[in-house]
Amino acid sequence: MHLGMSGSFRVLHGSDERGPGKFHHARGKLSAHDHVVFHMSNGAIITFNDPRRFGYMKLILRDALARDPMIELLGPEPLGNAFDGAMLAEACHAKKTSLKAALSDQRVVAGLGNIYVCEALHRARLSPKRIASTIVDRKGAPNARADALAQSIRDVLNDAIRAGGSSLRDHRRTDGELGDFQHNFRVYDRAGAKCPTPRCKGTIRRIVQGTRSTFFCPVCQR
Repeated sequence: MHLGMSGSFRVLHGSDERGPGKFHHARGKLSAHDHVVFHMSNGAIITFNDPRRFGYMKLILRDALARDPMIELLGPEPLGNAFDGAMLAEACHAKKTSLKAALSDQRVVAGLGNIYVCEALHRARLSPKRIASTIVDRKGAPNARADALAQSIRDVLNDAIRAGGSSLRDHRRTDGELGDFQHNFRVYDRAGAKCPTPRCKGTIRRIVQGTRSTFFCPVCQR
């Protein structure tokens, strides 16, 4: 099951809806967007609602899971033990797209969203407009950029997990409380602010890449 960008679950016990607290923005309840309903043996009713229809569900045999196209083509888990500059370089060595586009591709790295791509690139001091293959040397080995970027990806994700995630709209922790990482953004949604990199005199800019907003410092990110 994948929630996409607008999917959510409602859990009803009789007339009592149970969830992890109140949401910052109301979850979808229009029945026209209820796509799957589970009637559980304990009487609970679980409804999957998805107004924008980016979410999906598939029934897959356990033995066939790794070969399913939705799983097989996913890139490495960025917090897995094997993820490093070499793995990132291998995925980017032939790519002529921008680093921002490459990192947003789930086939390159699994699970990176727009916020964390912007934040990781800033920590690594790499421009989102840089060609992805420039993190690889002429022999196909990772260069210092690849190693720095892989480490920055791991660092920003670990920091975000410790902070409970980023609550910009309706994200909540499992206990219903808001995440705190949005208060620690270096560049995301900070266009016009001074760059937080020590001794950098740059100002955060916003550009659009592939219909998505990108935030970066044009001075220290090269």
